Amino acid sequence: MDDAFLSGPELGVIVPTFNEIDNVHEVVERLKRCLAGRSWEVIFVDDDSPDSTAEAVRELGRVDARVRCIQRLRRRGLSSACVEGMLATSAPYLAIIDADLQHDERLLPQMLDALKSESLDIVIGSRYVRGGTVFEWDSSRQHLSRMATRLSRAIVPLELTDPMSGFFVLRREILSASMRGLSAIGFKLLVDLFASAPRPLRFAELPYEFRARHAGASKLDSGVAWDYGLLLMDKLVGRIVPVRFVAFMLVGIVGLAVHFAVLMLAFVLLHEPFVWAQGLATLTAMTCNFWLNNAITYRDMRLRGWRWLRGWASFMAVCGIGALANVGVASYLFNGRATWVPAAFAGIIIGAVWNYVVTSIFTWAAPKRG
Repeated sequence: MDDAFLSGPELGVIVPTFNEIDNVHEVVERLKRCLAGRSWEVIFVDDDSPDSTAEAVRELGRVDARVRCIQRLRRRGLSSACVEGMLATSAPYLAIIDADLQHDERLLPQMLDALKSESLDIVIGSRYVRGGTVFEWDSSRQHLSRMATRLSRAIVPLELTDPMSGFFVLRREILSASMRGLSAIGFKLLVDLFASAPRPLRFAELPYEFRARHAGASKLDSGVAWDYGLLLMDKLVGRIVPVRFVAFMLVGIVGLAVHFAVLMLAFVLLHEPFVWAQGLATLTAMTCNFWLNNAITYRDMRLRGWRWLRGWASFMAVCGIGALANVGVASYLFNGRATWVPAAFAGIIIGAVWNYVVTSIFTWAAPKRG
């Protein structure tokens, strides 16, 4: 058998996808052209796209063994998809590139050669280094990009011009050294890598033109900004407090405001009996908390359809027990001569920790991996 066939790829190109069926064929064709004569494979990591992106990739893979597909069920997130794709290839060099063809794939050979010939850990495609450009961004998106870059300065080198880049090539050993510390939250894997590496990364940036999307719709929304905030919080305080717990507590504060708003409406304005008004306020606040946690705190494991209803029921049951624990602890401390403020605070913390831990196990349980 031919030795070239037996040898593994030198470069693994990881392409995260969601509803990119109109782009995958063009991605493969462009990779064939720019990586001609090199040993490579491309792994599309698809988050169970409803437009059958995964099946389109498999069709390409039936005629070209360099094309592979990982289809993830009940999981979402660009960063986590990239990590899974990188772990699935044996290649010593790993490239991350978007499926929408906004990144210039023609830069890949130069990026790979730089890694092989220089003492570098990672080579990044930059829109902001001299020679790089951004295609037709409006002022609001430019402002958001600059703001996100400024926020990242607490955890990435000042010399890095484009920490928001999603286009880079790195050595496998860098992933191996960093992977257990990665947050893998949201879209900004490059920031995560720099913040999680056990030593400062040696890097170079190469300019490229950020092109217009080839097909499909942008995935940018308000959730992307939230995920980025969670990533920064996780890198800054995640070793002390789980970032999901921080988000869970923030949602709880919103729920508290909802509770008092409903209570005021029902009891003070509508003159309903206090017990009835308090029950309605509690039910409304708990439902609001579940909806927000499902949409924000656990957006990468979001429940839908019947799973949403089952999750709501389990959340209500768990938080009902948490409320009893809250009252019980607070009452015990208050009767033990503690003043009411620390007693109430202790009850709130105990109830919140119970709710977070138990709902993470039963309501938003991570899918089992076979």
